[in-house]
Amino acid sequence: QVQLVESGGGLVQPGGSLRLSCAASGTGFSINAMGWYRQAPGEERKVVASITRSGSTNYPDSVKGRFTISRDPAKNMIYLQMNTLKREDTAVYYCYVVTSRLFWGRGTQVTVSS
Repeated sequence: QVQLVESGGGLVQPGGSLRLSCAASGTGFSINAMGWYRQAPGEERKVVASITRSGSTNYPDSVKGRFTISRDPAKNMIYLQMNTLKREDTAVYYCYVVTSRLFWGRGTQVTVSS
């Protein structure tokens, strides 16, 4: 089993930045891939960043150039640096990891508003 806990969400003005963190814990797991997805009210869940075991990253066009995913394997941490935030980035953000199964956390709210 893998437990994931996100932190770092909050209220930010348009154009601002936030850094989300995700702490992974558990035993006996090998992470194949990890990432972040978000879900806004009434909308489908969408992946906003992913990174493979080899370090390859991928972003949808909606956040490319503004969001950066990173990891610290030694600490089992995943990060999402979000810059130049827009109102449409408002959502609950969840981190996920893929081992032999998919695990995700409980999410952290990001609200972009003036």
